[in-house]
Amino acid sequence: MALTIFTSDRWADHLTPPGHPERVERAEVMQVVASEFRKRGGAVQEPRAASEDEIARVHAREHIALIRETAGRAVALDPDTFTSPETYDVARLAAGAAVSAVEHVLGGGRSTRALAMVRPPGHHAERSRAMGFCFFNNIAIAAAHARARGLSRVAIVDYDVHHGNGTQRSFYQDAAVLFISSHQFPFYPGTGAGDETGSGAGAGFTVNFPMAAGGTDADFERIYQTTVAILRQFRPELVLISAGFDAHADDPLGGMRVSTAHFGRLTALIATAADDCCEGRVVAVTEGGYDLAALAGSLRAVIDVLHDATPLSAFAAPTGATPRADTTLAAVGPHLNKYWKL
Repeated sequence: MALTIFTSDRWADHLTPPGHPERVERAEVMQVVASEFRKRGGAVQEPRAASEDEIARVHAREHIALIRETAGRAVALDPDTFTSPETYDVARLAAGAAVSAVEHVLGGGRSTRALAMVRPPGHHAERSRAMGFCFFNNIAIAAAHARARGLSRVAIVDYDVHHGNGTQRSFYQDAAVLFISSHQFPFYPGTGAGDETGSGAGAGFTVNFPMAAGGTDADFERIYQTTVAILRQFRPELVLISAGFDAHADDPLGGMRVSTAHFGRLTALIATAADDCCEGRVVAVTEGGYDLAALAGSLRAVIDVLHDATPLSAFAAPTGATPRADTTLAAVGPHLNKYWKL
């Protein structure tokens, strides 16, 4: 298997106010991890910026213009989301990294994989709204690009602790893109209830697993066994992962208890399903993760899996009670059983 990382030192040019969790030190962690991978002989590439037309597959042109107009200035778009003079260019580059990763994987052979290791994150950004530290929805832009390249079925799996409201809304009426999210609930941004399953032609193709705070590795294992079962029924031609690490036990924002190693196992479960469905074609795009040590360790775990240095068999399945997952699956089952065999 061949993993290529798309990343840039430009991420450090997006600045946030003192004390903000989405801080420039996250970019420094990404560059250290990329350097380690390069020294091991791994491929690391500089991405290109996404074009306006590529971004406009997901965002209104008025929204793109609004973010562009902040260039050269520091602007508070909401109480959490701030631009700095270089943010517009950096956000375009982050979206472009996701697009570049898709192009690389679709142009490669069996088991070609890519990681877009980026900031700012993207999954909260809606068609006409920046929010939750996000300006352009990187993973939604990647999925739309894959569809424009001719794919009929694309899956997005989001294990960030926050619900990817922007990604969900991008494809809520679209049967060609399956969106699966596990997230703390109730929690920011307030979306992602179990009865949110899509509408119109997209009914059934949004799958939410809202879980109470305190979820453990064993809880997430149970949820992701169900996630993999749904993926295999959908049979995507490409699997995208919104790789947020703020469900980590050490994260200052989330309230979950996932270990570093289990982010590797979750990724391995998803990648194994991709092996069965789409010749192992996987693109991961980073989202949140605000404890620097946990971010670094989780990135290394994901890289080892996607680079095939750590197969699923290397991870012991967690054991123990799963009360939060049990409650979640009991609640969402009646909504999902109409569409999927759980």
